[in-house]
Amino acid sequence: MGLGLSNPEIAQRLYISRKTAAHHVSNMLVKLGLRNRSEAVAYVARTPDQPTW
Repeated sequence: MGLGLSNPEIAQRLYISRKTAAHHVSNMLVKLGLRNRSEAVAYVARTPDQPTW
């Protein structure tokens, strides 16, 4: 997600289903208290010391 990949692209790289990738992305957003990928991009921009996923 930190590389700007879509759920299908994440799924392909990790050899998991698209639904599983979407579930993992959703879990990350919830854990970070973010509503969507746009907020995730802003979060990463604000916190450069944090690892990108």
